[in-house]
Amino acid sequence: MHRFTTNTTRSTDRKTKTKLFYLLFPMVLIVFYMLVVSVDHSTVERQKESLQDAIERDVLHCYAVEGFYPPSLEYLESHYGLRYDHTIFFVDYVPIGSNIRPDVTIIVKE
Repeated sequence: MHRFTTNTTRSTDRKTKTKLFYLLFPMVLIVFYMLVVSVDHSTVERQKESLQDAIERDVLHCYAVEGFYPPSLEYLESHYGLRYDHTIFFVDYVPIGSNIRPDVTIIVKE
């Protein structure tokens, strides 16, 4: 009941609530943005791990079936169906020899 309140106290209460809203709403937006960025970062890390596993699996499969390690990353893409997003990842594939496992480094592009 607003029996003992005047219009000025109601107006002051409304102004306080409005100020509180204008202070809290940007904070909620900032927290939401930080959560989205965190989820995006963890997704890219999972994709990197999955790509690493796929390359290792294809390299070993090529060696087991054909008797030599793949000469290039393009060879894996064309013969073993390796697919990844070239805009997100840079894969450095360095073949050392036909019977020596290649050096594979995956770098996330910023």
